[in-house]
Amino acid sequence: MMGPPAAVANVAGKVILVGNPNVGKSVVFGQLTGRYVTVSNYPGTTVEVSRGETRERGKSLEIIDTPGVYSLLPMSEDERVTRDILMNEPGSVVLQVCDAKNMRRSLMITIQLAEMGVPLVLAVNMADEARYRGVMPKLEGLEGRFCVPAVPTVAVRKKGVERIIPLLSNAVPSPLRLEYGGVIEGAISRMERLLPDATPVGKRALAIMLLCGDDSLTPWLAENVRAENVREMNAVRNRLVEEIGDDISYRVNQARLAWIDSLLAELGEEPAEAKGRDWAQVFGKYSMDPLFGIPILLLVLFLAYEFVGVFGAGFLVDVLEEGVFGKWVLPAAAWTVERTIPWGMIRDMLVGPYGIISMALSYAIAIVLPIVGTFFLGFGILEDSGYLPRLAVMVDRIFKKIGCNGKAVLPMILGLGCDTMATLTTRILETRKERVIVTLLLALGIPCSAQLGVILGMLSDIGPAATIAWVGIIVGVILLVGYLASKVIPGESSDFILEIPPIRMPQMGNLAIKTMARIEWYLREAVPLFVIGTLILFAADRMGWLLWMQKVSEPIVVGALSLPPKTTEAFLIGFLRRDYGAAGLFDMARAGLLTHLQVVVSLVTITLFIPCLANFLVIIKEQGAKVAAGMALFIFPFAVLIGAAVNFASRVFGIHF
Repeated sequence: MMGPPAAVANVAGKVILVGNPNVGKSVVFGQLTGRYVTVSNYPGTTVEVSRGETRERGKSLEIIDTPGVYSLLPMSEDERVTRDILMNEPGSVVLQVCDAKNMRRSLMITIQLAEMGVPLVLAVNMADEARYRGVMPKLEGLEGRFCVPAVPTVAVRKKGVERIIPLLSNAVPSPLRLEYGGVIEGAISRMERLLPDATPVGKRALAIMLLCGDDSLTPWLAENVRAENVREMNAVRNRLVEEIGDDISYRVNQARLAWIDSLLAELGEEPAEAKGRDWAQVFGKYSMDPLFGIPILLLVLFLAYEFVGVFGAGFLVDVLEEGVFGKWVLPAAAWTVERTIPWGMIRDMLVGPYGIISMALSYAIAIVLPIVGTFFLGFGILEDSGYLPRLAVMVDRIFKKIGCNGKAVLPMILGLGCDTMATLTTRILETRKERVIVTLLLALGIPCSAQLGVILGMLSDIGPAATIAWVGIIVGVILLVGYLASKVIPGESSDFILEIPPIRMPQMGNLAIKTMARIEWYLREAVPLFVIGTLILFAADRMGWLLWMQKVSEPIVVGALSLPPKTTEAFLIGFLRRDYGAAGLFDMARAGLLTHLQVVVSLVTITLFIPCLANFLVIIKEQGAKVAAGMALFIFPFAVLIGAAVNFASRVFGIHF
């Protein structure tokens, strides 16, 4: 089963993190690199890859965090990107993050990495939970079979991670060589002889992938293998298919699983830790209970409202807007501009009604930043605690009514952070029908973090009744549209399969790094759009477009919605960025320009308004221009219709907020 020991490999300056989804890989990446990371799409794909640096003995190592995978025989774009990174970074050390609670699944990746011949170190993560459950394998035997280091870690508590970096300097390939039976082994040998001498990963791994029908290797073969050899490779695979049937990958995986099961039985498990009544285990159980899960969900929502809506949008906004900006920044900026810039138009562009300082930076920093900051922190707590997958279980029955399953709640929850990125994550849904439905609902009724924070801030000023009304209307609209979409959009829904992580106490260090990274993203990506939006408003005001658009839209804004004409600005700029539109309404409400009913009507309308420009472009990328245009043409009149219906019903029935 095993060949001769491999020679020691020197670190080439790069470390590639590999692992299954939800094994704590990103936490390990954060522990190794800190905040100094870059995130970019992998060339030719929409898959994001994070890169950072760490140091060992004065030497800088680049850390590459790959997408989570279940196999290195690509079945998805994420898996293809991870495999391609391994092939495009020859000589790099691979740090595989394993799930100590599910080593059977993790070792499927380990075997494939061993066959690739890459220098390898194993981080067996969540070791504390595995010991608590009594399923922690004895790592000494694991190291003996793979001949590579296996370090137990608890990444969220920074335990064991510090032991990994020194091991990277002496990482070696695993000498493990799994046998797949005489017929398959013969085909592997013939395929290896047809491959060039220099390959980015082991010939054996490439031969197995080609025999299993990996068509994604076709471009590499075209560039690196002679045409006659490629034809012979196809003949080798065809002969193997004739001999054993077209289930080669199934045979290979069954051989791997049988070997893993034998290994784990041989290794045995560490003694289980003494178990008491763990509050986290009890909470995790009841948070998915059909009866007790509802009040837990309501409690979570209430705490989020108090933290974001009251503390963030109330106290912190008051401190920054009325204190820092109102008393210091804006007066100082106006005084400086008046005395240093002789041109009136430039002065107005900086500190006028639609000025970069007086409006763009005031909105972005004094109003939206404290709101999104508290939201990012609260959302990070929900992420790190393990509550979000339990929420998916809770809503599975509801989501089946709209043609999806509980897994669909995850992109929609992520949409509360950013609808644009959430639209990309709809790829986790198995069918196109589910992806189209969730994309529509994200564009229609899921407010992004900045917009949601501003909305909660406005609602906190007019009482809980308005908040309940807004939530009820938006949820009702989402369910209604989702139900109708499930009847109209063709296709089938998939089964609900989701791994539930244990409930954990979030670690403040991880939360701080994650929150600061998201705030950095907001400052880098969103604030420039605030400036662009302000410049558009400034130009539109100077050229008289705002007045013209207000007059054109007056029958809708004033007649149907009963809102002041000035709210037109918020709706128009909301297409550029939703939170900017909400911030404009927030400013009007705090100035007393909107009644409580007008606040509810305007918030319902702008929440259901057409998606922002960035989200619209991503919808085109993911679903096509025809689908994106159809969604926009439906959402715009529908949002106005619902806002008008709320306004009409409130006045007819005498509802006051």
